[in-house]
Amino acid sequence: MTWLQAIVLGIVQGLTEFLPISSSAHLVLVPWLMGWTFEAEAAFVFNILVQLGTLLSVLLYFRADLLAIARAMWSGAVHRQPLADPASRLGWMILLASIPAALAGILLKDVVEQAFASPLAVCFFLLVNAALMLGAERLARLQRSLQDVNAGDALSIGTAQILALFPGISRSGSTISAGIVRRLLRPEAARFSFLMSIPVMVGAGLIATLDLVRSPSALQQIGPILAGFGAAAIVGYLAIHWLLGFLARNSLTPFAIYCAALGLAGILLSLVGA
Repeated sequence: MTWLQAIVLGIVQGLTEFLPISSSAHLVLVPWLMGWTFEAEAAFVFNILVQLGTLLSVLLYFRADLLAIARAMWSGAVHRQPLADPASRLGWMILLASIPAALAGILLKDVVEQAFASPLAVCFFLLVNAALMLGAERLARLQRSLQDVNAGDALSIGTAQILALFPGISRSGSTISAGIVRRLLRPEAARFSFLMSIPVMVGAGLIATLDLVRSPSALQQIGPILAGFGAAAIVGYLAIHWLLGFLARNSLTPFAIYCAALGLAGILLSLVGA
């Protein structure tokens, strides 16, 4: 992978990680459409590690929220009232929501890696992603805020995040959709989605780092990975800011239409190529 390819893919990652159009799908389809060929294991490791760039962007964007949550959780633990403060309760709900996908990620690692190698599978998953968002919007009864999030909400949204292990199903798309079904306001569902992505992204990044260290071509990958990391961090920060403003006034429908169109176009291109 060249530095230019890494920067392009980093920009794609930063833009699509938080927009509900599946970063993993675009990291598979962009190289496919550009005719770029990478070794499957190296591409999978790059895709996961470059997500750490978007992890940095979400940490920076929500730094005040995260600091307030950390302080409240510490205070709650000291006073043995972990759920008394709304910020502390939100922190525990975020951790609870992270458990289903973390367990599934370990169990399904090999299956997920195989899906990354199939552009046709990615296109079908994009159609699933579109259906999830359209279904959520059809059921939307929006009236709740983050302070209302309970254990049932956290487990429901966390379970939806399992679907995002497969390329083509957006993490933000599946979790925001689940939040909308649980009657959270769209910007509130998006904020919870972004915050709950942090523990899973950290875990995935650590696992991919171990894979990178064991890789015989690790030293050659470090430069491109750092370039992709920086591009993803900058673009990801801007994407978070834009999406929160967009969802305050609009629905997920435009993103669903985009995913459906891209998925169908990819399937047609694949069939024509075959």
